[in-house]
This record gives sequence, C-alpha cells and structure tokens, in this order.
Amino acid sequence: MISTLQMEVAATRSSQELTGMDGSQAMSGTNQQKKKKAFIVIGINTAFSSRKRRDSVRETWMPQGDKLQQLEKEKGIVIRFMIGHSATSNSILDRAIDSEEAQHNDFLRLEHVEGYHELSAKTKIFFSTAVAKWDAEFYIKVDDDVHVNLGMLAATLARHRSKPRVYIGCMKSGPVLSNKNVKYHEPEYWKFGEEGKQVLPSRNWADLCHLERSSHIYFHKPTYTPQVCQ
Repeated sequence: MISTLQMEVAATRSSQELTGMDGSQAMSGTNQQKKKKAFIVIGINTAFSSRKRRDSVRETWMPQGDKLQQLEKEKGIVIRFMIGHSATSNSILDRAIDSEEAQHNDFLRLEHVEGYHELSAKTKIFFSTAVAKWDAEFYIKVDDDVHVNLGMLAATLARHRSKPRVYIGCMKSGPVLSNKNVKYHEPEYWKFGEEGKQVLPSRNWADLCHLERSSHIYFHKPTYTPQVCQ
C-alpha cells in the first residue's frame, strides 16, 4: 500500500513539474520560488468570529512579533492562524482579518470560502498551501481552542524525524471506509492502510493533498481531520 502511494505521488509530481498545476507550462527551476525549510508547520484553524480565541492563543502558547520569527529561524517551528475569505469580496469580515494581520502578522490566508460545513475542504487546502510554501518534516492542524505545549510537541516529533512515514492523529481504516454500505465509504480506502493501522506517510500524504488539490477529498469531518497536540 505504501509503495503504491509513493509511486502515485512521484508520478503526479513528475507530471506537474513539466506542466503547472493549472496545466500551463511550468516555470524553470531558477524562476520558481524556493520553499522555506522547516521542522514543523502548525496551522491553527480559526474563524471570523473567533478573535477572542486567537487572542487567548497569542497570550499563552503562541509567541508574538520578533519571538515568533525567532522560533522559526532557530527551531524551525512555523505557526499560523489559517483562515479563508468570506463569500462576499472585501467584506467587513475580510477587512477585519486584514487589520488583525497587519497588527500581528500571524495568518496564513487560504483560497477557501469560510463555512462550518466546509471544514474538511479547508483542512485539505491548508495542507496543500503549507506544502507549497514550506518544505517541512511535519505538518500539523489544530483548532483555536487547543492550547499546545510546544516543547513537548517538538520533543515528541523529534523522536520520529528519522522515520520516513509518520502519521499522528485520528484516522479510521478498514470496513468503515471499504464497505460500500457505510456512511464514510471511501473508494480509494487503500490509501489509508489496512484494518487497524493508523500510519500514513506524513510528508508524502501532505504532498498528495497538494498534488491532488482539485480532485478527491479524503476527509470526513470530524472522523478524519488530522490533529496533533500535546
């Protein structure tokens, strides 16, 4: 299963190196923007109405200003609130986020229309966007009501750095995906491992989200939303 997934990722990547994501001719290597190296990229899922939650995160575990930049440079840990945009262009909601971003510079804006019933798509777009922007060893999604122990998280993941395929989170496998009569049937269930296994290729899996951004969505909220927190 793992080797098949790796072959699929490699084949898709090779194809898209020749043509752009939209089918246009790809830019040469010298013109492509070089991705930033990172140890961990953490995306904090947030909403327009969650300003108090964001401020709570900023006041507790998420460094601010120069300390946030220092964390990225010295530890390779990138932290961003991830949010899309409203259905109405340049709405008061979007302008409020623009103002907050100008103040804190800690957002990752997604090409996604915000909405509770679109959380699974938002998660996939986050991973796709993060992979395109950073070359990280781990990509993590948490919610804005989760307070993360960064030291414990970094120490835990550091123990897995030498492993080529690591997945930590909630992921179902087996009949809950393969059985056509169940709610969460997934035609490509083989990509999630055999029954009882909860391991996926972390970097390859994030790559797959990026390479297949416009195709099938593999998340079913809340069962399949990956989360890592300590």
